Formats: sequence, structure tokens, C-alpha cells
Amino acid sequence: MKYNELTLQKNKQPIRAGRGISAGRGKTAGRGTKGQGARKSGGVRPGFEGGQMPLYMRLPKLRGFKSSRPKIEVIYTGQLAVFKKTTITVEELAKAKLISSPYADVKLLLNGEELTVKKDVRLPAASQGAVAAIEKAGGSFKITERQGRVKKSPESKE
Repeated sequence: MKYNELTLQKNKQPIRAGRGISAGRGKTAGRGTKGQGARKSGGVRPGFEGGQMPLYMRLPKLRGFKSSRPKIEVIYTGQLAVFKKTTITVEELAKAKLISSPYADVKLLLNGEELTVKKDVRLPAASQGAVAAIEKAGGSFKITERQGRVKKSPESKE
């Protein structure tokens, strides 16, 4: 950078309101005349409409409450018989339309017909009974990390 290319930033002084007519902000100091906003402790809370029923109170409210916790989608051991492949992952379940997306949290539960074919299951969670049923059929279960839609940080080199 060259000396002639430097740009100066002036230190701007704060406006001193109410310091006389020659200062340009004297007498009412930009507050108008009289009323609530002109007083020293004047002003109103956000949403106040001068005594009129505020908008947030006029609008109808919805019942219930919306949880931000992600829903865990459930898969049953009886549904695994649909797959011809021996390895079952979250992506395979999403392709088969058994779950909504490959990023969903999935848990395997014991229910339905007994497994007869050896399956290698890789999911984020499973019940103890489901794991026992898979191992009884000669397969294996491995816990995988959840595939949440998390933005990778710029530092990680993946």
C-alpha cells in the first residue's frame, strides 16, 4: 500500500443536542413539541400503538407449540426384509421411501416378522431387541454418526 492510497477515517463527534440555538439542535433538540416523545423518560415500548389494541393482540393465535427438536423416524426389523442388499444404511432407507430423507434421524425397533437373512445394518440408533434380532440372524449392527445438515467449518479439510 502506498502513502497516497491511504484513506482517512474522520473521528465524528457525537451530536450534542439541546446546547443552544447556534448549535443547530437547540430548544426542542429534535424532539418536536410536547407529547410523550418530548419528555425525558418518554417513549413507548415496542408494539405500543397509542392505546389502540396492538397488532400482536388483534391477531388470532394458534394452539399448541412447535418443537425445534428433530423428529426421530422409526424403522422396524420386519421392514428390513424388503432389501435385497445385505448392507442397509440411511441412504438405502431413503431410496426405498421408508424415511423422508437421507438426513433424517433413524432408529431401528424390534417389530414384525423375524429376520432370516443376514443383514449388515448401519444406522444412528437401534433398540437392544433389534440388535439382538439382527445378530441372531447372523448379521451385524454398527452405529453411524447422524447425517445432520450441518455446514462444515472452513477449517475442516474434508
